[in-house]
Amino acid sequence: MKGISVSDLLDNAVYEQRRGDFRSRIIGIKKDRGINLGPILRLVFENRDTLLFQIQEMLFVEHTVDPEKREEEVEIYRPMLPTRTTLSATLMIEITEESRIRETLDSLQGLDRGPYLHLVFGGERVTANFEPDRSTEEKLSSIHYLTFPFSEKQRSTFLGLPEGERVMLLSDHPRYSAMSVLSPGTIRSLQGDLSDE
Repeated sequence: MKGISVSDLLDNAVYEQRRGDFRSRIIGIKKDRGINLGPILRLVFENRDTLLFQIQEMLFVEHTVDPEKREEEVEIYRPMLPTRTTLSATLMIEITEESRIRETLDSLQGLDRGPYLHLVFGGERVTANFEPDRSTEEKLSSIHYLTFPFSEKQRSTFLGLPEGERVMLLSDHPRYSAMSVLSPGTIRSLQGDLSDE
């Protein structure tokens, strides 16, 4: 997948004029890349378009024009680009009742440290790696960045899945057991991330 560089970014004034079109396009892209996992976890698989949008939004909202700061923002997001053997995702813990936020996050402690989140397909299981240092022993963050590293065999199996083959996103955390089946559109989109094209 093509990388992201500062030269890919629009000037904030130009971006402001095109922001509506950007947002509409990203909403369409995310339809096939967002998955609800049980009642409170939502995972969005990132790609170049979604990350470029996030960078542009950050620069626009914070009125960042300094070239060095713009480069820093690109560097922050660059490691989240998927590769031919790695899918990238943002995991959000969505709790609507404010009175239950602390209790719910406490119940999910360890989600980011144990091998609890997996993609399962064709007899294979790819386990998520969470970005470190987003949580502490006492407090779990509500947003996590993670990757799914594929072996060459797992990649080959995933790219060669027969039509109709189920791919599941699975949580087997002791206090949060959930499973979602990926749509055919989501599978095709993720296969595109792992392809050599």
